[in-house]
Amino acid sequence: MTKNIVVTGGTRGIGLGLARAFLERGHRVAVCGSRTPSVEKAAAELDVLALTADVADRSQVQALWDAAAAEFGRVDIWINNAGISHSRAPLWRLPEAEMRAVVDVNTIGVLNGTAVALAGMAAQGSGHVWNMEGLGSDGRSVPGLSVYGATKRALNYLTKATAKEVPPGVSIGLLSPGMVVTDLLTHDYDPESLEKAKKIFNILADRVETVTPWLAERAVSQTRNGAHIRWLTPGKIMRRFAAAPFGRRDVFGEKGGEHPR
Repeated sequence: MTKNIVVTGGTRGIGLGLARAFLERGHRVAVCGSRTPSVEKAAAELDVLALTADVADRSQVQALWDAAAAEFGRVDIWINNAGISHSRAPLWRLPEAEMRAVVDVNTIGVLNGTAVALAGMAAQGSGHVWNMEGLGSDGRSVPGLSVYGATKRALNYLTKATAKEVPPGVSIGLLSPGMVVTDLLTHDYDPESLEKAKKIFNILADRVETVTPWLAERAVSQTRNGAHIRWLTPGKIMRRFAAAPFGRRDVFGEKGGEHPR
């Protein structure tokens, strides 16, 4: 059954991968991005409704909902995927403007997207919202990424709490893509540190085109309230570390590498 899906931050990385995967499965898709050139590129390459929107601005998020609802007739699934990171630095060295930008997109943006989507879905009688997890969602802390991790931890609480207050017929859940090779994963590494980090990334990380089709299928089929869809489970992590001495992956190479799922 064809679904009408909105993906915020859908012009690059995981969001763009999800948009492609949904289209390949016959769904109708709307995306937004904060930069007009990337929005125009997505609109030219994909059969999507593409808008420039700042998710930290509630009126622009509402305009995205209104445009998608007008184009498709309704919105069945809304994915709060837009997110940014910051320089890898202790909180006390992080410029206020950079800190605020991360909170605006990752927290205020998700609050806006969730509120707008839930209100619209309540009016139409059904729908599902997905919030995208990231580093920090599970409480794990990494030095230099305190603000980013805090926003993702807040997202986890927000989703679980909102699941207890959704209107009838409407549901919400969490999507967890694990480690995915995007500019967000490698943001602000110096060359030496990145080479060291690649040792772990080549065990645990995956490419966008590996993860997003799997996520897309479940984002459509597993829309119960409170659902939590995880790509990189604890069991999979253990199997990958166990398999690492017997094979070499290069997820940064042209073809990448695969572990058994």
